[in-house]
Amino acid sequence: MSEEKTKVSKESLKRALRIFKYVLPYRWKFSWGMFFLLLSSLTFMSFPGLIGRLMGGDDVSDSSIDQFFNLQNIDQVALLLIAAFTLQAFFSFMRIFLFADVTERAIAAIRQDTYAHLIKLPMAFFSSHRVGELNSRISNDISQLQDTFMTTLAEMVRQVITILIGVSLLFFYSVELTLVMLISLPVMMLSAFFFGKFIRTLSKKTQSTLADAQVVVDETLQAIQSVKSYANESYERNRYNLITEEVRKVAMKGAKWRGAFASFIILGLFGAIVLVIWYGVKLKNAGEIGMDELMSFILYSVFVGGSIGGVADIFGKIQKAIGSTESLFDLMDESPEEIDNAHAQTKVSDGAIVFNKVAFSYPSRQDKSVLNSVSFLVGSGQKIAVVGPSGAGKSTIASLLLRFYDASEGNIRIDGLDIEEYDLHDLRNAMALVPQEILLFGGSIRENIAYGKPRATQEEIELAAKKANALDFIKSFPDGFSTTVGERGIQLSGGQRQRVAIARAILKDPKILILDEATSSLDAESERIVQEALETLMEGRTSVIIAHRLSTIRKADKIVVLDNGIIREEGTHEELLKIENGVYRNLSELQIID
Repeated sequence: MSEEKTKVSKESLKRALRIFKYVLPYRWKFSWGMFFLLLSSLTFMSFPGLIGRLMGGDDVSDSSIDQFFNLQNIDQVALLLIAAFTLQAFFSFMRIFLFADVTERAIAAIRQDTYAHLIKLPMAFFSSHRVGELNSRISNDISQLQDTFMTTLAEMVRQVITILIGVSLLFFYSVELTLVMLISLPVMMLSAFFFGKFIRTLSKKTQSTLADAQVVVDETLQAIQSVKSYANESYERNRYNLITEEVRKVAMKGAKWRGAFASFIILGLFGAIVLVIWYGVKLKNAGEIGMDELMSFILYSVFVGGSIGGVADIFGKIQKAIGSTESLFDLMDESPEEIDNAHAQTKVSDGAIVFNKVAFSYPSRQDKSVLNSVSFLVGSGQKIAVVGPSGAGKSTIASLLLRFYDASEGNIRIDGLDIEEYDLHDLRNAMALVPQEILLFGGSIRENIAYGKPRATQEEIELAAKKANALDFIKSFPDGFSTTVGERGIQLSGGQRQRVAIARAILKDPKILILDEATSSLDAESERIVQEALETLMEGRTSVIIAHRLSTIRKADKIVVLDNGIIREEGTHEELLKIENGVYRNLSELQIID
């Protein structure tokens, strides 16, 4: 993630305020929460005056507090304090409850919108961003916003009210003493501004480094089998330790500066309070101020000073929240795929495919052409195999058909229509992909098969499993279709995962089937069983078979041989074997095909 410093500008604040659109639907609850926060703050600010009057005793009868509340003795003052404490407790409860309700609803909506936007982003985006980084956006950044809405915002409003009302009351009690106390304010406020900018930069850097640490965790857990098979637990632990140590160093640097600033503020505030007490005692001795008013003034000075001191920390948290908001909206501002094409009227009917002089380079490697003027056609219901050496561009053809990427040059047509004119949802819904590496979801076998048709009945699911040669092994499990497959399908063997994926594709009943190295990682027996299931799946469908093992594609209607992104040869298995020094013939001889 970027560690670039985000400046506090009108534009950055405007972007950060976009987050409040999630609060808007609950504006009445939020307004009531703010109202109770105001009442709570006002009640809180009555304590110094009442406590000062209580400590002044019964010997003061013309006090401003007495005159305002028409009090006769300290018993009435004590009762008024108890009433104030009771109201404060009620107002605080209502404020916390209402803010929590609004916050949880808003945060849930933010999470939902972020996730919904994330899964609509194109494959090019996911090719250039790591999973851990994206997880950090959804977890850490949104959690930061949750803290802001739940506590920081309320504290900021409370501190502002405390300072404004407190300073007003200080002037009410004594203009001289207030001016003495306020001498130190300009220095502390300027310090808060400059320290806040610096602390914000460190906070954003901490978030960025923390996201990198999350990436390490995600990568390790996703590849835990490789980690353990290579006995690299120590290596991964050291890798994580190094990056978390970096997180600690950056966080401690921020903590050091926050601590230094807090110490500076505390020193300045308490120095000002000592000055106020010293000057106030002189005024009392001169008869210009009463004991109760002096005590109330000192308490209000402490309240105001504490609020000014707390502003620095709150300002730092708000700066951090602005940084999180900007990172989140950087993600939200990424252009999603146009899933729904309002102008699309046609759906895939037959599945006839035409590649017309297609060229393509991946966005991250624009200088390297993966496909160069590739042209071929597949009739409806035909089986075409795409073969060639590793890196020839075979899997790219599958990605272009599914419109994970768009061709740089040329076009792809299905049923005579450019694929860009189809609704993207309808286009992909007419296709099914069975990849080499099957990553099942962590639920049951039933849920994984039904992913191809979420509303499928149990009978449809069982029929699909039977056609995929999966019914027998599923029924051998004690829980049958309710068997949990584990994270990424780890509880099943490779052949079993492939057959579950084939059952999913059968249930989907696609017009176009894409098999991307679907049997290359299986042993001979598993390959035979899976191949039988694939033959059933391919019946009556337009099938594009991307193959490494040539033994699996001899029955294809057409074989296209790719090499360095160019079609070198095209024909049936028998025709291609007759080409002297042909690419296909050389590949077949290497694999010893009879």
